[in-house]
Formats: sequence, structure tokens, C-alpha cells
Amino acid sequence: MDIKKADCEAINIEIVKQLRPNMPESAVLNELSDFYKVMGDNTRIRLLWALEESALCVNDLAVLLNMTKSAVSHQLKILRIAKLVKSEKQGKNVYYSLNDEHVKTILEMALEHVRE
Repeated sequence: MDIKKADCEAINIEIVKQLRPNMPESAVLNELSDFYKVMGDNTRIRLLWALEESALCVNDLAVLLNMTKSAVSHQLKILRIAKLVKSEKQGKNVYYSLNDEHVKTILEMALEHVRE
């Protein structure tokens, strides 16, 4: 077993050998970590929860969450870059919604876990 960076020997080497091929690549785990950093913000969770119910524009989100339009826009940009929300222009306004069902499922499962 090639463990170049480990400073110890495995106790259960067969289990380690079995698990190693199933470990995601570091780049994928870094992306997952970044995802949780984005999701780990109270304001962004509130925005996502509101958008789970309905597509909303910045003004409506600001009023609903008692925030400034600037603060809402800043957080929506972060959520958009993380591919958690999408935007659609309708007339003069841009409406935001969850990017896909995965985001809704993650929110619902997390809430269920917290409520247990």
C-alpha cells in the first residue's frame, strides 16, 4: 500500500485498501467543501428557502427578509456563481429561483435532519 504522506500505518489495511478507490478526487471534494461554505450562511439559507416557495425578484426578497436590495443582490450573486439559483428576466425585473430540484431536496433533507 502506497501511503506517502501518512505519518502512521493503517490498523485495518484491508478496509483502507477497499475504501481508497472509492474516495472522490481531491478536486471534487474541494468543490463539495465550497458548496457547504456557500450553504453555511444564514442569509443565503433564508434566500434559498424563500426561493423554494416561489420565484422572486430582488425587491420582493428584500422586503420579505427585511434586507437591503444591495445585500440581497450580493448574496444572490454568490448563489448564482455556486449554481444554486438561476435568474430569468421578465420585463424590467429579474426573477430568481432555485437552479434545480437537487437544491430543494438538499434544503428539505437538511431541515428534516435539524428537526429530528
